[in-house]
Parts: sequence; structure tokens; C-alpha cells
Amino acid sequence: MSKHVAVIYGGWSAEREVSLSSGRECIKALHEKGYQVTEIDATRDLAAQLTAIDPKPDVIFNALHGRWGEDGAVQGLLEIMDIPYTHSGVRASAIAMDKMSAKAMFMEYDIPCARHVWVTRDEIAKGAALPPPYVLKPNNEGSSVGVEIILTAEEEQNMLSRDWVHGAGVMQEEFVPGREMTVAVKDGEAMEVIEILTGNHAFYDFESKYAQGGSEHVVPADISDDLRTKLRQNAEAAYRALGCRGIARADFRYDPKHDRLAILEINTQPGMTPTSLVPDAARHDGFSFADIVAWMVEDASCER
Repeated sequence: MSKHVAVIYGGWSAEREVSLSSGRECIKALHEKGYQVTEIDATRDLAAQLTAIDPKPDVIFNALHGRWGEDGAVQGLLEIMDIPYTHSGVRASAIAMDKMSAKAMFMEYDIPCARHVWVTRDEIAKGAALPPPYVLKPNNEGSSVGVEIILTAEEEQNMLSRDWVHGAGVMQEEFVPGREMTVAVKDGEAMEVIEILTGNHAFYDFESKYAQGGSEHVVPADISDDLRTKLRQNAEAAYRALGCRGIARADFRYDPKHDRLAILEINTQPGMTPTSLVPDAARHDGFSFADIVAWMVEDASCER
């Protein structure tokens, strides 16, 4: 008999719509591969939702994005319930979602990072933070939710004159000009490097990630062999540093003028929507979308 896979998706984070899209695509792929599938639009009573499934699922395909779904919370619940699940475990998920913690781990492993600090609105207003150009990033959101690029002192003043949307504090990171690169890592081994072209968008923001035609993915990236090797090695090092498993994706900026590479983050639950990057990397490596989803199911496990 085929494995019984429960796909949890949707949820209540700021990335609900992205998760619904990822979940729908993965559900179709699982049916194509012959799995028995149960769909769950996750609520805060997820434990009861899972307990009610009869028979008990063999595997959870975690298609949630954002807080709770990819920050270690749901992973911890699944560990307690002893149900194997896709993607990274509790520790890697929690660290990756906490940008400041992830940066500390990257630096410990000598993975190049841009300058970054944790700041409040008052510290920026007093000039006690990084000068422009810089990027403001909520510490524990994904899909570029809440990200702002501040290039000039005038833009900084405009930002400070608006309502502050970042909570008590925010990660302020030096803006690295240049090219956007990403590398998916499957079971510890880097896949092909992808360059992301964002057209009229200043960076790879929410719209360019998920709107049809919002960005172009160049696979393989048109770069030197030396840079390709550096990107793949650093992606693998980031995966190991956090203790990831399954498939994760490391994002980078590359400044060709100064030959400078900087990791932005590692995403332990990369999107699986029609415009997502991991499916593009998988196709380049000879995997169909359904193939890579099936691989993730077969790779699922608990940490303990």
C-alpha cells in the first residue's frame, strides 16, 4: 500500500496565501505519484486535527510558511506526536527563522555576511546605527514580509516619519549592491546556482517572488566557475551550520565590482509554488516537480 501523507498548509501566518499555493501544488504532485493524501488547513488546534485523522498518517508534508509553521513550533509538535515530517527539524528551523541567530552561526562557520545590527526606531533616529544604504528586516518573518531598503538619508527620514511596522526592533543589514543568487541544497549537496532577475523591483520582494512574471530565474546562473564553486560551498556550509535536513535554500548577494559575496539567509522550507526557485533547480537536475515532492516524502523523519 502507498504511504498515507497528511499535507499541512494554509495556517494563520502572514504567509498564508503562499502556503496555500505551495500546498495545492504538492497535493497534486502526491496524487500523481500515487500517495494517499489527507489535506489539512492548519489551525491553532493542529494537534487535534492530526489526532482526528484515521488511519494515522505515515508522513506529514509540511507546506506551511512563516511563523509557527517553519520556526520550530510545528516541528516540535510533530516530534511529540512521533510523526515523521519533511524539511528541517526543531533546532535548524528555529535558528533559520531568527535572522540574528542565523547570522551568528554563519559567522562562526566563516560564511561571509554583510554588516548587521539589531536596532530600534530610536537608535536609527539618533544616528546610533548603520548609515544608509541598508536593509531593514523583521527578525522572524519570511518571503520578504516587512523588508525595506533604505538607500539615502532622505529615505531614512521618510521611513522614520511613518508608522513603525517592525515591532520593538529590527535587523538592520548593510545593503550589498549587485546580483541576487540562490542555491538549493538537497540532503547536504548543493544544486545548481540560480540568478534572480527582478526587473523593475528594487529587490526580490513579495510581489516579485509570487506574481507571475514578477522575476526571471536564470538556471544555471551566468557566472564564473570560481564564483559558482564559492556559492555552492557556502550554501552547503550554511546547511551544515544550522543542521538542516531535506531541502533548504541559501540566498546570497554578489557585488561584482568588489568581488564580494554575502549570505542573506537560509530558508528551511522554501516555497513550492508555480513561481518558486527549488522546482526550477530540481528540473535542471533532472527531477520533475512530482519527483522532488516524492523525494521529500521519502526523506521525512523525526529527529528523535
